[in-house]
Amino acid sequence: MSRSPAAPMPMSAPHSVRRITGADLNWALSQGWKDFNAKRGDILVLAVLYPVLGLLTAVIALNDRLLPVFFPLVAGLSVMGPAVAAGFYEIARRRGLGISSSWRYFFDPLRGRSRTPLVMLTLMSLALFGAWIAAAWIIYQATLAQVGPMTLAGGFDQLFSTPEGLNLVIIGNLVGAGFAVLTVFLTLVSFPMVVDRPVDAGTAVATSVRAVSRNLPAVASWGLRVAGLLVLGSLPFFIGLAVVLPVLGYATWHLYTRLVER
Repeated sequence: MSRSPAAPMPMSAPHSVRRITGADLNWALSQGWKDFNAKRGDILVLAVLYPVLGLLTAVIALNDRLLPVFFPLVAGLSVMGPAVAAGFYEIARRRGLGISSSWRYFFDPLRGRSRTPLVMLTLMSLALFGAWIAAAWIIYQATLAQVGPMTLAGGFDQLFSTPEGLNLVIIGNLVGAGFAVLTVFLTLVSFPMVVDRPVDAGTAVATSVRAVSRNLPAVASWGLRVAGLLVLGSLPFFIGLAVVLPVLGYATWHLYTRLVER
């Protein structure tokens, strides 16, 4: 049965957060793998991911003036990951409850009480994504653009053989890491929380910030594991992401159940 129509939600009281350890991270990943083996999701990821990457590649090929933001665009897509994963949270939630978890429920969060807070959180993620692209362009203009336009033929040579290029790599990675940390604070708990229970976006974000703040070492370890899996999944030609992204989506749901009292 689908969720009831969305309705205005009052501000919720603070929710209790738990301390977690590395064992919880291992458990979440193992549960995510079990969910993937049971429900998959790779075909769905391929149907969305490859058209997006293909479009980005075509745009860059036709207009190499956009080349400086190609890598920030691809890397920044992870900012939107929690929003895209909402359907995986719903499937994992239903499977954990022992109720029907067929793929027809994948879009349920957008049809019921979760819709409004999900839209608000997605808009927040889009703002972060836009800010990251703007920051990447400013960094490029302040560094490598001083040498000359970045081109498809000499892009890597320009990046690693000039002081300006090295500055772009170093500053860009540091700023990108800052955006990644901010994204984790704001979204690690908030997206699965609004799928799970009737809370507003503000309460979900506040709970996410408290949960991450209370578990900084464990969450940092989680971030490193996620980054490593994304890198492995991207080689070669992003093929492995068809498996990695659903597994991480399911695993994030299970991590949320350990972070927040339910």
